[in-house]
Amino acid sequence: MSSTTPILVIGATGKVGSRIVSRLQASGTPVRAASRRSSPAFDWEDQSSWAPALAGAEVAFVAFVPDLAAKGAPETIRAFAATALASGVRRVVLLSGRGEANAQLSEQIMMASGLGCTVVRASWFAQNFSEGIMLPSVLSGVIALPAGQRREPFIDVDDIADVAVAALTDARHVGEIYEVTGPRLLTFADAAAAISAASGSHVDYVPISLDDFHAALLPEVGPDHAEFLTRLCEEVFDGRNESLSDGVQRALGRPARDFADYCVAMAATGIWRRAA
Repeated sequence: MSSTTPILVIGATGKVGSRIVSRLQASGTPVRAASRRSSPAFDWEDQSSWAPALAGAEVAFVAFVPDLAAKGAPETIRAFAATALASGVRRVVLLSGRGEANAQLSEQIMMASGLGCTVVRASWFAQNFSEGIMLPSVLSGVIALPAGQRREPFIDVDDIADVAVAALTDARHVGEIYEVTGPRLLTFADAAAAISAASGSHVDYVPISLDDFHAALLPEVGPDHAEFLTRLCEEVFDGRNESLSDGVQRALGRPARDFADYCVAMAATGIWRRAA
C-alpha cells in the first residue's frame, strides 16, 4: 500500500469506525470515511453505492449495519466481497460479533473470498452503556435486559479500534481472527454496580423475559428491529459467551482494558450525570 492510498473505513460514524478514523488521521494515514452521508456515500442497502466508495482503496475496514447476525447478512457480505475484489481492494478488516451464527458464517465467506482478511470478533461493547442503546436506561437508573445472570466480558471499544488499526496498517495480521474481550466476566448486575460506584448515581439491573423485552422495544424501534434485537439476545445470552479470549493481547501485546477503568473514565466526562 502506498502512502497516498486511503484506507477506507465503512461505518465511519459508528462507535468503532469513528475511533478508527480519528486514529488514522492522527497518525497522518490517508483515510476515506464512508457512511450513508459521506461523498461518495456507502449504503449497505444500495449495492450501486459500493463500487464508487471502494474505488482507489486497497485496504478497508468493514462494519456491517445493522449487525452481521441479521438475516441475509452472509449473502450481502458475499456480494460485497466480490465487488471489493473487482474494485482493487486487497485487504479487509471485518468487525464481527461473538457468538453469532450468521456473523461467523459471514467471517468464513470473507476469509474465503480471495481478499486478505482479518476478523475482529467482539464481545458486548462497554460503550453501549455510555454512547448507545443502554444510555437512557443508565440515566433512568434501571437496566432491564433478558440476560438473566449470564456473564459478559465487556470490551472497551477503544481496544477494538486499536486492534483494527493495527490490522489495517500491517499486513502481518492477515488471516488472524482476533476474538476481543475484556479481562473479566461480569453479570449485568456487576456492570450496573460498577457504573453506580463510578458515577455516584444508583443503577439497578433487572432481568426480564424475552417477551417483555420485545414489548418494551416495539414503541421505540418498531416491529422489525424489535424482533431482530430480541432474537439476538436470545442467541447470545444462552451462556455461549461466558469465557475470556486473548485477542487484544495477541494483536497489541498488552492486556485489554478493565470495565471498572472504563466506568471511571466515562463518569469523569459527566455522561452519566442525571439532570436535577
